[in-house]
Amino acid sequence: MPEPMAAPKASNKGGAYVDRDKPAQIRFSNISAAKAVADAIRTSLGPKGMDKMLVELSKAQDIEAGDGTTSVVVIAGALLDACSKLLQKGIHPTIISESFQKAVDKGVEVLTGMSRPVQLSDRETLLNSATTSLCSKVVSQYSSLLAPMSVDAVMRVIDPATATSVDLQDIKIIKKLGGTIDDCELVDGLVLTQRVANTGVTRVEKAKIGLIQFCLSPPKTDMDNQIVVSDYAQMDRVLREERAYILNLVKQIKKAGCNVLLIQKSILRDALSDLALHFLNKMKIMVVKEIEREEIEFICKTLGTKPIAHIDHFTAEMLGTAELAEEVSLDGSGKLVKITGCSSPGKTVSMVVRGSNKLVIEEAERSIHDALCVIRCLVKKRALIAGGGAPEIELAVRLAEYSRTLAGMEAYCVRAFGDALEVIPSTLAENAGLNPIATVTELRNRHAQGDKMAGINVRKGGISNILDELVVQPLLVSISALTLATETVRSILKIDDVVRVRRPIQVKQDR
Repeated sequence: MPEPMAAPKASNKGGAYVDRDKPAQIRFSNISAAKAVADAIRTSLGPKGMDKMLVELSKAQDIEAGDGTTSVVVIAGALLDACSKLLQKGIHPTIISESFQKAVDKGVEVLTGMSRPVQLSDRETLLNSATTSLCSKVVSQYSSLLAPMSVDAVMRVIDPATATSVDLQDIKIIKKLGGTIDDCELVDGLVLTQRVANTGVTRVEKAKIGLIQFCLSPPKTDMDNQIVVSDYAQMDRVLREERAYILNLVKQIKKAGCNVLLIQKSILRDALSDLALHFLNKMKIMVVKEIEREEIEFICKTLGTKPIAHIDHFTAEMLGTAELAEEVSLDGSGKLVKITGCSSPGKTVSMVVRGSNKLVIEEAERSIHDALCVIRCLVKKRALIAGGGAPEIELAVRLAEYSRTLAGMEAYCVRAFGDALEVIPSTLAENAGLNPIATVTELRNRHAQGDKMAGINVRKGGISNILDELVVQPLLVSISALTLATETVRSILKIDDVVRVRRPIQVKQDR
């Protein structure tokens, strides 16, 4: 009788690796790594949370919605934990992945059902949404100043009747060290951090603004040539020619009616010579130099001017007009150039962010960006949803009901998906110093009885109707967080091996 065949052992012959346990080990190691990141970030969720670190998933959420970056990582971590338990029970990764997709489709339906429409003309609602976003930031105490600024900025750059999105490039945030966050302001016009080059002219009314991309300095030869001057007469002639050349340029600028000149930064030679600055000063033309290439498009859109690449094109039609251009002092902490009252303004706006140190300014800028993104979400999808963990608990309850209509492993996986979403209210309660188990149990009970808007009131330390507390967020933020977290978890589930790539060793051959 032939002997029974032995089970195949792991071998590495012929470059193939045979190991039945390896795919499972790879999945669990990936899940453990991702869960570790999610656990590290959990403590930063909500108004009482610590400051946060971001990962690739939260970057995707930031691009899509601009807010909910912590929530998306925490949800992904909880879903991975659920995956780990389901895998240990022997459920195939493909079944888990497909079940999670069914659950997220049902979840989007539930979230849309519990949302309420919003009009962009309803300023109060927009302010509540922006304030909720700012509440979990370091600068939350300034939300009464930053929220109206953010709402006004977005509303100035769009047409509320027809807008379907907001280009945040039209809102320029200028960071200026000094002062406090109370000194932040919204400027309907252009703000430049560059200083006025000629101290004689710092204020111009009825400004006619030219933006040049050529240099007001003596020309250089195309190649690296040398000119040898042998006597004083020749030197005198060179200086006279240089003077005449620059004077001719400045006269053409003045002839076009320009009284404010913006000069793009040049890397080849000086964009503005001392002689040119002297002539411009005598002709009472205000000069701002060192304009960066990246700023050109925004400046042109704001002022209605056109960039001029050659002196021959410097005509009155290329100029922008404004009521006032002036250099403003900031209480001993530097100066800014403000150009306001543009006659043909584009839909742009500038926000000046102040702070006592770099960290405060960076945090204020990030918080304003999140608030702007929240308003952008409402422009994209004009619906609001309650915050405070209410949507997640509602999803958990409704997905548990939905799982009872399914059969087999699918029902088990959908139920696990719903239970995993309880991590958001649980974490909010924990970070607020409440009992997470008692809080989530009470929330589940309220939602099961039909109170869809019951959520965690962090300020009062209990459960209340979260809409009455004006804790609201855009529907797009919740939907985006749920779908992106699920996509990430499904991607991790599909990985069953890691291929180590070794760089080839380069061997030098002796000739």
